[in-house]
Amino acid sequence: MNIEELMNNEDDANQKPQESPLILLKKDLDIYKDSLKQVALEIRLEGLSEHPIFIAHQHEVSLGEIILDRKELGTEWTIQVSTFEEFMTRGIIQESKKDVFLYSYKNPDEFACVFVVVPEGANFVFIPY
Repeated sequence: MNIEELMNNEDDANQKPQESPLILLKKDLDIYKDSLKQVALEIRLEGLSEHPIFIAHQHEVSLGEIILDRKELGTEWTIQVSTFEEFMTRGIIQESKKDVFLYSYKNPDEFACVFVVVPEGANFVFIPY
């Protein structure tokens, strides 16, 4: 699956080009971190997954469920939540990379696993709460 398939190429003329999107993401994650930690805990306690994954984006992404909407909150990034299992099912994490991903996955009590989606591509980062 290509990253382009996950994104609805909505023209977002309201973006602020003067500040790096990643700087804005860090600011938003500082605001969201307590909520992210709580959602990760609930996913694990409910037995949905031992590996929650948050998706950060500024467009539309057809993956997971929206938990923090930038339009409603007046922030720059929307955060959705998914799981390792959905990433495997959707082919975002390939079977051949499964063990590498799980080995690299950090303790979800201390770190949020964030799949950052930008027009140029996407990557996983681990952000301490």
